[in-house]
Amino acid sequence: MMIGQSQPIQELRTRIGRVAGTHFTVLVEGESGVGKELVARAIHDASPRRQGPFVAVNCAALVDSLLEAELFGIEDRTATGVRGRRGKFELADHGTLFLDEIADLSLAAQAKLLRVLQDFHIERVGGTTTHVVDVRVVTATNRSLVELVESGRFRADLYYRIAGVELHVPPLRARRQDVPLLVEHFGMRWRRTRFLQFAPDALEALVAYEWPGNVRQLSRVVERALALAPGVEVHAADLPPEVTKIYGNTTGARLSDHTLRGWSSRYARLVLDRCEGNKRQACQVLDITYKTLQSLLQHPPTDTIQPSEPTEERLEPGLYEQAG
Repeated sequence: MMIGQSQPIQELRTRIGRVAGTHFTVLVEGESGVGKELVARAIHDASPRRQGPFVAVNCAALVDSLLEAELFGIEDRTATGVRGRRGKFELADHGTLFLDEIADLSLAAQAKLLRVLQDFHIERVGGTTTHVVDVRVVTATNRSLVELVESGRFRADLYYRIAGVELHVPPLRARRQDVPLLVEHFGMRWRRTRFLQFAPDALEALVAYEWPGNVRQLSRVVERALALAPGVEVHAADLPPEVTKIYGNTTGARLSDHTLRGWSSRYARLVLDRCEGNKRQACQVLDITYKTLQSLLQHPPTDTIQPSEPTEERLEPGLYEQAG
């Protein structure tokens, strides 16, 4: 389940719904920790294959010498003490096979994978019989495959085989308004262990942080706070220093508007203040249009942040038409 109501997440959900009904191979791109496997599972759950298996494989953990046995299976008694077993492709028959971090496969492993993706005929190690599998393949990477192809570290023919239908998962810093919803979700997940509310100052600090580790990092920070907070609420002081330092002295605000628009408005004002009132720079940092920024600033302020006087004259022509 993908948590969030921000525009990037809503657009991603729409694209997932469109591709789920097809049988095309999908390439999911995004930074580490953004939830690429969640996207793959969402595609599977919304597809005609939802009754079939969903099999996930971490390509970074596949050793070349064991790759064929892991993916394609191995026949019984191929070697002394070896028991026959089905590979991931057979286990995912009539379902979805998720190949995570496909960029980490060696060139030799890429060649073996390409051969199977062309016709979905597999042959187990030590076997002579060909098996045909009906599998929908979803791949994922946190690196640019185009750059890897150009540098010769990823096969161009494999790239063209898996690319075409691509989904990009936005980093958490590009959808900050989803942070409170994610915090609530993770808090509810551990409510039987320890249930605590996050105070407004803690939520403000979490929204302001850049999250280089994305949603995965946020979940660990929430777990840490739930474990170590001494009171009945989690405050900014209970968060790791690296999370709260960017927020400075503004974490002491007591807030009343907890709507998504309220959070977005407060964060926009914080960014504008740190940009010394330069709206053009704030728009670039927030990755929004000038019109969107103006709309957020018109929302009644409920915090204690006092942004600097905006410098309209520093706007450049064309900013009003820029896409967010």
